[in-house]
Amino acid sequence: MAKVAKMRTRRSGLFIALFALLAGCTGVPDGIEPVSPFDINRYDGIWYEVMRLDHSFERDLTNVTATYELRNDGTVGVLNRGFDREKCRWKEAEGTAEFQGEKTVASLSVTFFWPLAGGYHVFALDQQNYDYALVSGPSHSYLWILARQPDLPIEIRNDLVAKARDRGFPVDDLILVDHSQPPCKQLG
Repeated sequence: MAKVAKMRTRRSGLFIALFALLAGCTGVPDGIEPVSPFDINRYDGIWYEVMRLDHSFERDLTNVTATYELRNDGTVGVLNRGFDREKCRWKEAEGTAEFQGEKTVASLSVTFFWPLAGGYHVFALDQQNYDYALVSGPSHSYLWILARQPDLPIEIRNDLVAKARDRGFPVDDLILVDHSQPPCKQLG
């Protein structure tokens, strides 16, 4: 009997730890204030990844884009796409994003593999034209500079990097994403 109770306690502890881990993946990093007001209708469409911190899920990918599409149910469809030059093929990941609170605050949870969700927090944005954005994940280990074009004027890029540095991101580790024509015949 004591053994069964101990197993239940251990199993409950694992579920609580898993829940805490999953909940922590969508949080806002210290020092980050998501943009408000935010208009998802204007954010909709294709964004080019200009710079990023390296992660296994994007490692060695070039020509990376993220496409956001507002759905009728209020969620946002997400399609991340990048080119693997070594294998000469496109890699894609489809997901769904939901606002963590008010739809006027740029703080979302993105799910590519249920039940795992990650935070997506726009903390700098060209409010006038929605031409560029600075995006954080759930911690200072995740950072993206996005734009409506494959590159940004150096002054804007430097300003965004400075903002990220001021908020504690390891900007010396940022990768400039290559958007040149892949050297092999593209499939798909």
